[in-house]
Amino acid sequence: MQTSKTRHQFYLPDALSAKLDALAAEPGASKTSILSDALAAWIERKGAVELDGRFGPRFDRLARVAERIEDKLDILNEAFGLFVLHQLTLTAHQPAFDRETSQLGRERYDRFVGQAGRMLARKRGGEIDQPKESI
Repeated sequence: MQTSKTRHQFYLPDALSAKLDALAAEPGASKTSILSDALAAWIERKGAVELDGRFGPRFDRLARVAERIEDKLDILNEAFGLFVLHQLTLTAHQPAFDRETSQLGRERYDRFVGQAGRMLARKRGGEIDQPKESI
């Protein structure tokens, strides 16, 4: 009778052999299946350690880069918040704009939004065909 398994002979310490016998005494368990599962788990764990050794430094570097980006975003958010607070404080007590000034402000805002959209499109790889205007 041929099988797709290879026979191995090895020695176990008495205490470990007793534990193996106790596990194999349970219904549906065999020494072969217990040892096969244990050996497979040990080999997989060793492979995981090799992967951690290989990719761990890269992941650590990426984590440091992400942390620096997060710090920079926090600084930018704080600066923007201070700018908005400053602008709101400056314009809080001004009289209402006349129609011509409101129109000029709306045009400047529209140009600003268009410029920001073109910059985002360029960064994402899709160029928007509109003339570049200065703000």
